[in-house]
Amino acid sequence: MADRSPLPPFTRETAARKVQAAEDAWNTRDPHKVALAYSEDSVWRNRDSFLTGRAEIVAFLTTKWERELDYALRKDLWAFDGNRIAVRFQYESHDADGQWWRSYGNELWEFDEHGLMTRREAGINDVRIEESERRIHGPRPETERGLSFPLQ
Repeated sequence: MADRSPLPPFTRETAARKVQAAEDAWNTRDPHKVALAYSEDSVWRNRDSFLTGRAEIVAFLTTKWERELDYALRKDLWAFDGNRIAVRFQYESHDADGQWWRSYGNELWEFDEHGLMTRREAGINDVRIEESERRIHGPRPETERGLSFPLQ
C-alpha cells in the first residue's frame, strides 16, 4: 500500500497541506480520484447519509455531482491533533433548475498511518443565493492558497 502524504501525526504545516490537497481533489469533481484519499473501509457520515468503503463513496459522489452542478469548494483548516483534522468549508453549486446554493459545513477527519482517511463526519447547511452573490468560481487560485475564506 502506497502512503498518501502528508502522514500523521500532523503539524500545522502538514495538516494545512492535507486540507489543500482535499480541496484540490474535490474540485476535480472526479469521484474515483477523490475516493483514493480514503481507506478501503472508510466510514462516512455526510448529512443524513452513512457510507462504508470506497465503492459507496464513489457512488455517493457521482450522484452528488450530477445534482450539484458547477460545484466549487473552499476548505480551511480549523484544528488538528495527532491523526485528526477538523475542517470548515463552503461550496457553491446550482441545481438543474438554475438555482444557486452556498453550502456551509464542518468536517472531522481521522487518518491511518498511511495517510488515508478512515473516518469522515460532515455537517452541512445550504443557503439559497442569487448567481450575482457567488464568491467561489472554480478551483482556488495560487494567490489565495493558505488564506482563510471569509464566512460571508
